[in-house]
Amino acid sequence: MDAFSEAVATIPGQRFLEESLNLSVRELLPVLQERIVERTTYFGIPAIKSPLDFWIYQELICSILPDVVVEIGNFRGGTLLALAHWFDALGSGRVIGIDCDQKEIAAAVRAHPRITLIEGDAVENFSRVREEVGSNTRVLVIEDSSHTFENTLAILKAYSDLVSPGSYFIVEDGICHHGLEVGPSPGPYEAITDFMCGNTAFVIDRACEAFLLTWNPRGFLRRVE
Repeated sequence: MDAFSEAVATIPGQRFLEESLNLSVRELLPVLQERIVERTTYFGIPAIKSPLDFWIYQELICSILPDVVVEIGNFRGGTLLALAHWFDALGSGRVIGIDCDQKEIAAAVRAHPRITLIEGDAVENFSRVREEVGSNTRVLVIEDSSHTFENTLAILKAYSDLVSPGSYFIVEDGICHHGLEVGPSPGPYEAITDFMCGNTAFVIDRACEAFLLTWNPRGFLRRVE
């Protein structure tokens, strides 16, 4: 048995599609959280990401062709490495990862030439990120840090000016208490609502939720001006 099959075999109470057709969405979400999101890896590195949302990220990046993606909150770095590999395939692009604690980031992530790591609080180190981004660049931002209302809103306010018109500010895990009873409350969903109140620079692009099952409800913010 290979490593992937062994990992699946160790999932407690493993159920399969034909046995689960009567599950409601509310019953299904915790199953997906445990068995897919929390166990997702990229090149063996934990990514902690919904594969459906991650596919949308790939579509956006191939469409927008950003020069820089800023990821706030990095965990082990699986998402950073995936983004860098996508840019390898496209032939250009850089990734900036910022997190308060980056000691667990994998060696393969640290070694990739398209990835720049900045350790520290995202809001307090915004000037460092802005300097690293540079000028005349198309930027996409992904927020995946503490998920508290206050921190998410502060990051939205600080980093929104970095996002280029036509690009996106992706706020992850609005599913907290809006589908899954996990995480802070209020959290990202409420921070998005507050940020968007009277905001004409961004629109919530729900076309990015085309797969229905998303961990980022109302979290794909497209800059329009």
